[in-house]
Amino acid sequence: MATDLIEIDPEQPSEEAVERAALAVRRGKVVAIPTDALYTLIADPFNLRAVSQVFRAKGRETDRSLPILVGDLMMVEELTREISNRFYLLARRFWPGPLTIILPAAKVPLKVTGNTGRLAVRQSPSHVALAIIARLGQPVISTSANISGHPTCDSGISVFGTMDGRVDLVLDGGVCTGEGASTVDITEPYWRMIKEGAIKEKDIAECLEGS
Repeated sequence: MATDLIEIDPEQPSEEAVERAALAVRRGKVVAIPTDALYTLIADPFNLRAVSQVFRAKGRETDRSLPILVGDLMMVEELTREISNRFYLLARRFWPGPLTIILPAAKVPLKVTGNTGRLAVRQSPSHVALAIIARLGQPVISTSANISGHPTCDSGISVFGTMDGRVDLVLDGGVCTGEGASTVDITEPYWRMIKEGAIKEKDIAECLEGS
């Protein structure tokens, strides 16, 4: 495939760029966009062909789950089997922001969860991501823009150079300076920090155990 690149203002993405990206996602394509936590690949989580394309683009093992970006809490409630009070405590404290929360999945293909039945969700403050999600009216897959095992790309040009021919469209918003998102699993009786990024484990503990 030929990869297209569009320069955008990440604070005020044009209607044309947002619509182009949303249309690509609707058609089962993979799009790279800038967020608060480096660049990410987005696609339709309900389209199995698109899900497979994300795995191929990254060279990612299919037993690993694909995180999801949502526009609001209502989208989370539609995607999960059960939501604990811990989720609401974390979401109210850290969303929108660089925290991915793992929950029991429902209403998404098992392949998206890496056959685990667990779903990683996040609400990003990225104007680009929120605009695309709003245009689509649904959540999107959001996984780091890189070849598996390599560093996540921090600029549109680096995404294009690394993933040319692997993704359909890159929205180039320049360099992303944010840290990667943290990930916390709250599906078990005791929560677990899976990956520490911009939000530290002590902050999660303060939020959950201090409650």
